This record gives sequence, structure tokens and C-alpha cells, in this order.
Amino acid sequence: MSNPLLDFSALPAFERITPAHVAPALDTLLAQAEQALQSVTAADFAADWNAIAGVLDVATERLGRAWGVVSHLNSVADTAELRAAYNEALPRVTEFWTRLGADERLYAQYKAIDTATLTPEQRQAHKNALRSFVLSGAELQGAAKERFTQIQERQAELSQKFSENALDATDNWAYYASADEIDGLPTDVAQAARAAAQAEGHEGYKLTLKIPCYLPVMQFARSSALRQRLYRAYVTRASDQAEGEGRRFDNSAHIREILALRQEEAQLLGYAHFAEVSLVAKMAESPAQVIAFLRDLAQRARPFAEHDLADLRAFAASELGLADPQPWDWPYISEKLKEARYAFSEQEVKQYFTAPKVLAGLFKIVESLFDVTIAPDSASRWNPAVQFYRIERAGQLVGQFYLDQPARAGKRGGAWMDDARTRWLRPDNGQLQTPVAYLVCNFADGVDGAPALLTHDDVITLFHEFGHGLHHLLTQVNERDVSGIGGVEWDAVELPSQFMENFCWEWPVLEHMTAHVHTGKPLPRALYDKMIAAKNFQAGMQTLRQIEYSLFDMLLHAGHDPQQDCLALLEQVRAEVAVLPAPAFHRMPHTFSHIFAGGYAAGYYSYKWAEVLSADAYAAFEETQHSDGNFDSATGARYRREILEAGGSRPAMESFKAFRGRAPELDALLRHQGMQ
Repeated sequence: MSNPLLDFSALPAFERITPAHVAPALDTLLAQAEQALQSVTAADFAADWNAIAGVLDVATERLGRAWGVVSHLNSVADTAELRAAYNEALPRVTEFWTRLGADERLYAQYKAIDTATLTPEQRQAHKNALRSFVLSGAELQGAAKERFTQIQERQAELSQKFSENALDATDNWAYYASADEIDGLPTDVAQAARAAAQAEGHEGYKLTLKIPCYLPVMQFARSSALRQRLYRAYVTRASDQAEGEGRRFDNSAHIREILALRQEEAQLLGYAHFAEVSLVAKMAESPAQVIAFLRDLAQRARPFAEHDLADLRAFAASELGLADPQPWDWPYISEKLKEARYAFSEQEVKQYFTAPKVLAGLFKIVESLFDVTIAPDSASRWNPAVQFYRIERAGQLVGQFYLDQPARAGKRGGAWMDDARTRWLRPDNGQLQTPVAYLVCNFADGVDGAPALLTHDDVITLFHEFGHGLHHLLTQVNERDVSGIGGVEWDAVELPSQFMENFCWEWPVLEHMTAHVHTGKPLPRALYDKMIAAKNFQAGMQTLRQIEYSLFDMLLHAGHDPQQDCLALLEQVRAEVAVLPAPAFHRMPHTFSHIFAGGYAAGYYSYKWAEVLSADAYAAFEETQHSDGNFDSATGARYRREILEAGGSRPAMESFKAFRGRAPELDALLRHQGMQ
């Protein structure tokens, strides 16, 4: 039977792909890409953008798409066999991309291209390509170049191992609690835990460290001992502090080696440290600028965070009899204070957010704002729970996306958007290739045939990832490397995602996307008003937590000695910005996959940086909002045209100014978070 990974005529045939297909497909695709590289670097091959694209980009795009499918399956449907096939192939794929990016002959071809012959989109892609060659070691010689290649291959291996350890440490831990212990746990969470235990032939309730289970335990379980048990297991995952067998997933050595390799890579490229390398392709100009931005924001947020903490302490002492709260008590205290102050709980709100209704509401706002239609579509899927949709404008297909919402074993935690295929006016056949996206979340599944219930935080997560999806799918750029999110500066790439989060707080939106799981009635206005009153509850503490992660990441890559314990640096950062101390056994870095396995190294600050952009962009919608609460379609059209459709075809600051008419300002963010 033919290999489904080699069929590019349609979307991936997920139901036919097996681990046995991976190696032979890559044998073929790597050989074709290698042959294409040799062709375009031959002495008689013209230094012409379109000619190079027609041979090399066609071959590498096929390789990228097939490997993207394998990587995606490795994240959402991990099995021992697939993991083995993936890990066996990873060094070969990494070696090719590393060599391609550093190929002197190819670099010379690109440098020889006459930019006067290029379109504006191609000029931007060409500029990015030259920069990438330099950062990929194309100007290195001899032993330095060889070492650079080794570093890339080893880093890919270590990042994958870090990710596997984080997943396995989460998946391999469970506690079977008694009915007494889970007192206070929401009914749907308890039912799911009971069903999970029964499925394994166990008594009691199976509690895990996956967020749909872990978080409700921390917020609602009355037993401090149970919260302590889960908290300790959660914050020591993949570390030397994990319980018993869990220590086999310790990421300590991987962290040290990854940091050392990044430092060595930076020095080979002529930079002082990896933070400088990371920022070359970002909006921020220097590590010093980022550190100053974070410290300025921390200073503004600190009084609000201190007030938040004083509130919690007073409430814990007077209402809960907790004179000396422990780290595992804070989420519980926080939830109880929120219930007392605003007279509602997350669980009460959750009953109104059924997954199908939320999705319909999300689609409605997107359709009305951006003049598109979203409809179910059919495609091969990797799991029965996966949904597939198409987006059209004026009857024309714009893009398609897979949506994988529920958490399950073998699926990496968190939420993300990834591209399955990029919009591209193909140079091989002159056809326009439409974009396809993967949207992945980890929500609790429905229980006993009822629809899945989302927390309001889940709703925000869904809107966030959909914002990334729109950036990828609504692009009108035809040049692959600057189409959609391609070529967008990393610290601006969160703008469309965080922008979408704002709609989760708008009454005209929530009215249409809520229906009580039993009565079908929409969210009551009185409950919405309480949610709005509580919106910025502990915004100061939450801001400082994000700054703690961001500052730690930046300082870790900006001069920290990789051989020194990074936990000491984390303690320094916490002493500077945090208002709540963490216990000595806490091992946050050991599952900080964003920076050790997810591309955010010396870039985690991007969330806060882009939040400034997104809050200011959203303010444009607030300024033009109609008296009936509906949003201005002209503002939506301008945002679609200047931000979403433009993709990476020009610098992000130019796109922002084209939409807003000026540079971004911090005021809107502070106002949105109640920190003026």
C-alpha cells in the first residue's frame, strides 16, 4: 500500500498513518530535498527567486509538511511505537535543516538575487532569509561550522527528551482518593475521577496532575492534606524532588546542557549570550530593553499585588481559620474569597459554558467581525473527538482547521495552534494553496453523555488559540515564508491571540454563547455583572507571576552561567518581583516547556509585550463600539486587512501603526487590568 505521508494531493490521511510509515517517507523526502539543494546550488543555476523556489522550496515544503504531521501526532497521540519512530527520525531531519540553513553555496545564491526583481512580499522574505542564514551559521567556517551543526542536533534531541519527561511525569502520577477526601470537588470533576478509577478496576476516585483535574482539586477540595499531596506532586514533576519512581523523569541535567549549548551557539555566532541571538528577529531591540520593560511593569503592578495578598491573608484568617496559609492553600482561599466577595463560583459559571454553544458563539463573533463564514467540513482525523471546519469569504475557500479540545492520555498538556499547511501561490503549478491549521486544547471531556463544560478560563484559552488560527488562516499573502504567522516577529505573534481574549468579557458576545447545561437558559445578566466585577480579581498577583517567568527566562539567557544552578537565579527573581514565596522543593523550571522545548527561549516576555499591543488594538474597537454593544464592522475590516491579512509581509510595528494610526501605548493594558 502507498505511504500516506507521501501523498500531498489532499489533507493528511491520519487514519492510515502508522509509525512504520515514518522512516520510509523521510528516506524519500530527505533524498528529494537533498537533490533539490544540489540542483539550485550548481554553478549554472540562476540566482533567481522564483527559479530557486520552484525547485528547492517545493521539495522542502513537502518535507516540512510530512514531518509536521509526524510531530503533530507525537504531540496529540503519543504511543511507544510512534515515539520511537519520531526519535529515530529527529536527528536526520534536524541535520538536514541545520545544513540547509548554513549552506554557503545557497547563501551566496540568495545574496546574488537582484532585489529589484522581487515583489514587496518577496523582498521581506528575502531579507528574513539572509538574516536566517547568518543565525544558522552560514558565515561560519571549518570546525566552528561543524560544532554549530552538532549543537543544533543535540539541542533538538534534548528538547524532545525534556518534553517527553514533562509528559510522562504528568501521565504517570495518580492518586486514588476516598469519597471523604474529595469533599468539595465539583460534581462533574468527581464523576470523571470516579469513572477513571472504575475503568482501571480501582476503588475511589482517580486524581491526576492533568489541569482539568488538578486545578479543581486545588480550588475546591476542602482537605488541605489532599491539596498538599497534589500540589507537591505537581510542582516537583520531572525533577529531583519528585516522589519515588517519578525521579526517573528528572530534567535537571537536560536544563543544564540545553543552556550550555545555547550559550556556546551564541558565542560561535559572535554574540555575548543567547538572549541577544533570540532578539535579532524580534520587535524588542535588546535584552536590556526587555528587562527594563518587565521591571517597569512589575513596579506598576506591585502595589496592586500587595493589596491582593493582604486581602487573601485577612480573609483566610477571619473566615477560614487559616492563620498561616501554605502554598497549596492559596488557590482554595482565592476561590473562597471570590465566591464571598462576588457571590459566584467558577463552577456556577461553568454550567453555562457548554462546549458546542461556546464554539457557536466564537464563530458568530468571527463571522460578523471579519466577514467570513465557518462551516463543518470533512477530513481524516487522529481521534474521534477531533472536529474539522472550513472558512469561506464570498463563497471562496479561505482556509480550514482541525479542532482537538479534550484532554486525554498521550496528549501533551497546554493549548496551541500549529500550521498544517501554509497559504502559498505555488511556484510548481501556479495554484493557490489554502492554509490549514491545528487548534489544540486540553479541556475536561463531557460526562455521562452530557456536553463538555468549559470554565471561563477555558473559554479564554479557546479564543486565544483561535486568534492564532485566524492570523494563519485569513492571510492574503501569497509568499509562503511571510504568509500568515510566517516571518512575524515572535514578540508580536501573540497580538491576534490575546486580542481575541477580550471578547470573552463582552455581554453581547456572552449572551449568544451561553446555555445552561440542564435548562438551556443563557448566562443571567446578574451573574455576568459579578464576573465583570471579579474580572481583575488578583490581576496584580497574576501580572507579577507572568513577569517572574519572563524575567527568569530573560536573565537565564542573558549572562547566567549555565553550570550554576538556575534555581538560585529563580530565587533572586522571586525576591525581586514575587509577593508570595515558593517552597524550597518547588521546581518550576523542570516543566517550563515554553523555554526548554517550545521556542520561547529568551522570548517568554512576548506574552506581556504583545499584551500591550493587543490591549491597545482592542481599545480601537471599544472606541468605535455601537450604542447597542455591537462592534463596528469597519474597524473589524481594518483590523483584518492591516493585521491578519498582512501576516509577516512587513514589520509588525508597521502593521500596528497601519491599523491604529500610531505606535502602541501602555495605558489600555493597565486600564483593562484595573491597574491604573
